[in-house]
Amino acid sequence: MQDEVQDAVQEKVQVKVLGPGCANCVTLERVTREALAALGLAADVEKVTDYATIAGYGVMRTPALVVDDEVVLAGRVPTVGHVKELLAAHTPA
Repeated sequence: MQDEVQDAVQEKVQVKVLGPGCANCVTLERVTREALAALGLAADVEKVTDYATIAGYGVMRTPALVVDDEVVLAGRVPTVGHVKELLAAHTPA
């Protein structure tokens, strides 16, 4: 049973929403949470507002979405469907 718990913890997706806290950043976080819920994925969603950290990802335009430390979207707010596609592509089957 402990192995099952450990596997569940390891399968949790790490998601970061990068941006200064503008309306688009808030919208991206909401859309991302909706997509995660629709896919039934467990995830830690972190908001990153520190400009140095954002720049460290190579992001020049916000908002941006990072999944498991890979920038998958930057400079725009996607639809829930697009975020679902991005998340599905970065999660094990």
